[in-house]
Amino acid sequence: MTAILGLGAAVLLVSVIAVRVSTKVGLPSLLLYLGIGVVLGESVLGIQFDDADLTRSLGTVALVLILAEGGLTTRWTAVKPALGLGIALSTVGVFVSVGVTGAALHYLLGLDWRMALLWGAVLSSTDAAAVFSVLRAVGVSKRLTGALELESGINDAPVYIAVLLLASPDPITWTAPLLLVYELLVGGLIGIALGWLGAAALRRAALPATGLYPLATVAVCVFAYTAGDLAHASGFLAVYTAALVLGNSRLPHRSDTLSFAEGLGWLAQIGLFVLLGLFASPSSVLNALVPALVAGAVLVLLARPLSVALSAIPFKVPWREQVFVAWSGLRGAVPIVFALIPVIQGVPGAQDLVDAVFVLVVVLTLLQGSTLPALAKLLGLVQTGEAHEVQVDSAPLDELGAELLQVRIQQGSKLHGVYLSELRLPPGATVSLVVRSNKGFTPQPTTRLQVDDQLLVVSTEEARDAAEKRLRSIDKAGRYARWKGEDGGKPAFPSI
Repeated sequence: MTAILGLGAAVLLVSVIAVRVSTKVGLPSLLLYLGIGVVLGESVLGIQFDDADLTRSLGTVALVLILAEGGLTTRWTAVKPALGLGIALSTVGVFVSVGVTGAALHYLLGLDWRMALLWGAVLSSTDAAAVFSVLRAVGVSKRLTGALELESGINDAPVYIAVLLLASPDPITWTAPLLLVYELLVGGLIGIALGWLGAAALRRAALPATGLYPLATVAVCVFAYTAGDLAHASGFLAVYTAALVLGNSRLPHRSDTLSFAEGLGWLAQIGLFVLLGLFASPSSVLNALVPALVAGAVLVLLARPLSVALSAIPFKVPWREQVFVAWSGLRGAVPIVFALIPVIQGVPGAQDLVDAVFVLVVVLTLLQGSTLPALAKLLGLVQTGEAHEVQVDSAPLDELGAELLQVRIQQGSKLHGVYLSELRLPPGATVSLVVRSNKGFTPQPTTRLQVDDQLLVVSTEEARDAAEKRLRSIDKAGRYARWKGEDGGKPAFPSI
């Protein structure tokens, strides 16, 4: 046991250092995690691990945590403008990709129709971990980022259902589309309901320690997955929607919760990719190189662009953005985990699919992940000088009926240069402290705010929402926000 703990700690430390290395060399860190797993495996250090059932179970747990982190850290203001496109990509786009990829592989690789479509289904899911870790550093518009994050958070659900249907020995009947609609609809509703109820409970709870709030929030997300699965609905969609609702609600100690979720998401990504690298057999993977490259070419050059083009028709997406979205269909751990399902069910030829998917994940992550920033610049999609949304965190003061709002002024925010008197916060809210260059002072009406300032705003519960909206409006439009019609936007979900 001591040796296992020590090995686990060493792997985690090396993986954390790998994030820094990958940032410097421009290599997606997910590949380094896979490499660590391969080094630990049978071909190098000799650790034998070939339990497909355990790998799939642990992979599912990791995916739940990754989706929870993705939903919690996704701002509704970013995905709302791209809601229609994101949903279209994760539904219509998936079915187009499955059909096109399956048909092409049936003729090119000689696979029977069911196995060919199974390949298409497994390869049609973009990976939330890959998208969240790579895309947010590219610098494209929030609308594009939101659409791709929404797609990666939602499309696991229909792909998972399709893989289960195609891997089953039972014939596919006319009820399959109805089952798909039921699982997606009920899964989404369960996630929204539990997210809203969880946020309401956390808002009213007076937990004895700050660290309990992040734990409770993540527990609500995991419970949403369980509830969806027990209802024979989509647990993946339930956990993502629950996390999305929670992350955009007025949670106490929200900043601490998001930091905890981010750390948990990194841990899940590291563990999942190291595990998959450990499970892989390099000798058999090399034998799958040719069919993997054929499938990858079909996917990248035909299926993905066509699915994006058809999904984007109702939304009049410019061709440059369509090209970027098509190239941003990052694959990661999700296809490998889903490919293990037919292996567990004993489908003939399923191991070949696992080996091919492993090759594709490495090739496509390396190819697409490393070239996305250059492609965004080439297409003129990089946003320069865009203001980051003001960060507002709150902590309840239950006995006083008040709240503390901690505001950090980001680079590019139009709060920079505004005098304190120009904030015009609503009655019941005031700035009690400003921290600048790690030194705090009591501000005066003539105090002029600067980038990287942290403000401590004390507000009554009644004035809390109005104070936050006012701060966000000035963050977006400056001291003349009201004249410009900027009111800070509506809450992402009803106030709790």
